[in-house]
Amino acid sequence: MGHGPLRVINEDRVQPGQGFAQHSHQGMEILSWVLEGALQHRDSLGTGVLIRPGEMQRMTAGSGITHSEFNASDKELVHFLQIWIIPAQVGLQPGYEQKSFSNEVNNKLHLVASGDAREGSVLVHQDADVYVARLASGTELSYPFKPGRLGWIQIARGSIKVDGQALERGDGAALDWHRRPAPAGSTPRRPADRPARRSSQAIGR
Repeated sequence: MGHGPLRVINEDRVQPGQGFAQHSHQGMEILSWVLEGALQHRDSLGTGVLIRPGEMQRMTAGSGITHSEFNASDKELVHFLQIWIIPAQVGLQPGYEQKSFSNEVNNKLHLVASGDAREGSVLVHQDADVYVARLASGTELSYPFKPGRLGWIQIARGSIKVDGQALERGDGAALDWHRRPAPAGSTPRRPADRPARRSSQAIGR
């Protein structure tokens, strides 16, 4: 399982008052993006925060961290994506970062996580960029891949076309600089062996 340094993407829906009790991680960069509701996070670093829609959380598990995640509401569902990225180094010092991008992702690819924290993104300890876009119907975006680079697109809401291929909510597709997207549900897989352009276009609908 995995696509380059991308280990997995989990899509979780947590009922009111429910959640994940304390558990441990090591050697992973864990990014959480809340789609609806509010996620309560506590960890062994002493962090105790709420993560709301439009906020990106980065937790570096590094040499070891313990945390819990719960739905902060007793009435509303919390729905979020959690992205696991294998870091470039082992034994990193555990860390935490959280930033809001709620007003910056409309109809464009906005950088929310990167290996150098550029453009105000959260830092992820890997040569990887994570973008978020909230597209209105008919919006078209293009992303040029550099030679040798891999990509993954995950559909959180609605539906889009990527290089003419329809993807629905919950779908994911593996991309790289010279192959067409290969649908793979929500689990990263190898790209299909088919030629394609060196950029990918996404059209909201």
